[in-house]
Amino acid sequence: TGLAGGLLALFTPCVWPIIPMTVSFFLKRTKDKKKGIRDAWTYGASIVVIYLTLGLAITLIFGASALNALSTNAVFNILFCLMLLVFAASFFGAFEITLPSKWSNAVDSKAEQTTGLLSIFLMAFTLSLVSFSCTGPIIGFLLVEVSTTGSVVAPAIGMLGFAIALALPFTLFALFPSWLKSMPKSGGWMNVIKVTLGFLELAFALKFLSVADLAYGWRILDRETFLALWIVIFGLLGMYLLGKIKFPHDDDDQKVSVPRFFMALISLAFAIYMIPGLWGAPLKAVSAFAPPMQTQDFNLYKNEVHAKFTDYEAGMEYAKMNKKPVMIDFTGYGCVNCRKMELAVWTDQNVSKLLTEDYVLITLYVDDKTKLAEPITVTENGKERTLRTVGDKWSYLQRSKFGANAQPFYVLVDNEGMPLNKSYSYDEDINLYIDFLETGLKNYKK
Repeated sequence: TGLAGGLLALFTPCVWPIIPMTVSFFLKRTKDKKKGIRDAWTYGASIVVIYLTLGLAITLIFGASALNALSTNAVFNILFCLMLLVFAASFFGAFEITLPSKWSNAVDSKAEQTTGLLSIFLMAFTLSLVSFSCTGPIIGFLLVEVSTTGSVVAPAIGMLGFAIALALPFTLFALFPSWLKSMPKSGGWMNVIKVTLGFLELAFALKFLSVADLAYGWRILDRETFLALWIVIFGLLGMYLLGKIKFPHDDDDQKVSVPRFFMALISLAFAIYMIPGLWGAPLKAVSAFAPPMQTQDFNLYKNEVHAKFTDYEAGMEYAKMNKKPVMIDFTGYGCVNCRKMELAVWTDQNVSKLLTEDYVLITLYVDDKTKLAEPITVTENGKERTLRTVGDKWSYLQRSKFGANAQPFYVLVDNEGMPLNKSYSYDEDINLYIDFLETGLKNYKK
């Protein structure tokens, strides 16, 4: 994801025009071509170090569990939704967002005053500041996405991928300067990419609003409302790419290039693909982003698997009375991979049969913000902490009983809560999942 974000950032007006200027500067500042190439490599490495440090700093400051909690926090998601809407408006040409010029000027003047490695590093830092208006929303989206994994290294890996994609052209063009001549010139095509990113930011802004909506049970963005808005957004993107809609920074060229035509084709086809979802079609391609099927009021689709219980104690009591094994599904409203598993794996005929007939399925949302009747005080890692919401309770259960913090996380247990098989995380291999369930069943019968 980081690499994809970095490649997108490359083709924006904030980064692309800087590549030939920077590479030429390194090759001309010294008569020794080898030193010029070495400096360009150092520049690329500096970019990687800057963004990797950002990823590590975020993890160290917040920690994996705090990032996971933050990613489903209503205030955080609403703020991020608003931020994406502001960036989208900026990309459409309503206004220009830039960091204070004195910041980049101060770093730039320091780079001129110093020599050697420090000057190159400061130049790379200047690039990071200057390109913020284009890279900011991409980095922000990337960090929020990886924070839901609960992994300590995820933000660092995401930033590493982003930085490698951003630094690669600087080093490649330094190694092969003749390529600079064949490099596409800056022009209207970059504004098309910028506006396209604006439409994508609009779509993802709704995704973040949806997470807060689900976690707090507001029911503003039910599945059909969400899909209707996405259909309109991607339909309008297709019309824009065909030249039917113009924004302030667009040129008046009436011709539509072949790549632009194919992008329009994909966008319009995607909009049409989502239409049956308004009546309950599973739409596996967008299942990771759309709200779950149970939020849909009018649903003609009947193959979806739903948990009998969303409470651990009640589910275990029922399993004991009916002498059945249990599958505990630790999930989250903001969990992208959970939605993928539910629509790509659980809907398989054999998996569905095992889950509904042979097991008692208990789904526990670790980001459910419903307040507990009374706060619960627990001791974890030698520290006292208070569980205030239903999600806190299930998250603590997952950590204390099963030693895990990421979702989706599936555990098979008997009526007494003893494990029947190894736990199972995100993997869309249906045969593996069936084997996981059948092994648990065999061990229960033994």
